[in-house]
Amino acid sequence: MIHMATESTSHAADIEAISQLVATVERSQQNKDPEEFLGLFHPDAIWTTAHGKALIGLDAISEFTRNVLPAASWDGKVTYEVVHVLFVRPDVAAVKVRQRYLAPGEESEGAPLYVISKQADGRWLLTACQNTGVVAD
Repeated sequence: MIHMATESTSHAADIEAISQLVATVERSQQNKDPEEFLGLFHPDAIWTTAHGKALIGLDAISEFTRNVLPAASWDGKVTYEVVHVLFVRPDVAAVKVRQRYLAPGEESEGAPLYVISKQADGRWLLTACQNTGVVAD
């Protein structure tokens, strides 16, 4: 179940669209498909990797993604789950995600925060995102 700061049926279509956006992030990562992933970004987006590398604008995000994603050495499954949505405005949402990498004998977790914005055509795009690794206690 997705938690929302304000429960409202008026956001049902947006919640579904946001869930689909995150599902596309998951699919693009599982398939190591940079083009599908890059199609989710606002042109002026900011992306900070789990290692703290700040990427400003789609050109920088694209260069990094095209170099890193297809060559990713992980061999397992990655899952992304929307756990909380806060609508800052009707067209801006902060989305907390649970990210898990599962491979034989190992598992790691991330806690990304995606600030996404709704475009004039109704699409939600990644706009300011921070991918944070979770350190096991």
